[in-house]
Amino acid sequence: MNETEQARMRARIVTLLTELDSDDALGHAGQAVVELDQQAVGRLSRMDALQNQAMAKAGQARRQVQRQRLAAALARMDAGEFGYCEDCGEDIAIGRLEIDPAATRCVSCANG
Repeated sequence: MNETEQARMRARIVTLLTELDSDDALGHAGQAVVELDQQAVGRLSRMDALQNQAMAKAGQARRQVQRQRLAAALARMDAGEFGYCEDCGEDIAIGRLEIDPAATRCVSCANG
């Protein structure tokens, strides 16, 4: 991978991290404690609110895992190890990295 491609990948990773932060800010309200007020909301509305809360928390957990994967990709870039398969050591195809810049394995090794 040449320097131009690596700079493009770094910019993409930074953009993805920024988008994750933005999504976290939007999802924060959905994770709030659901009030137990039977007068204000009925039982089904409360169950719906609890389900929405669970989905918001699951989304936040997925974003945190993705954030860690992207941070690890930046660390690999700084160490000069970005773009190489962690199993076989061969180059990871640029197309694969464009789809998932946090990929750590080439297609062959990922398929087993």
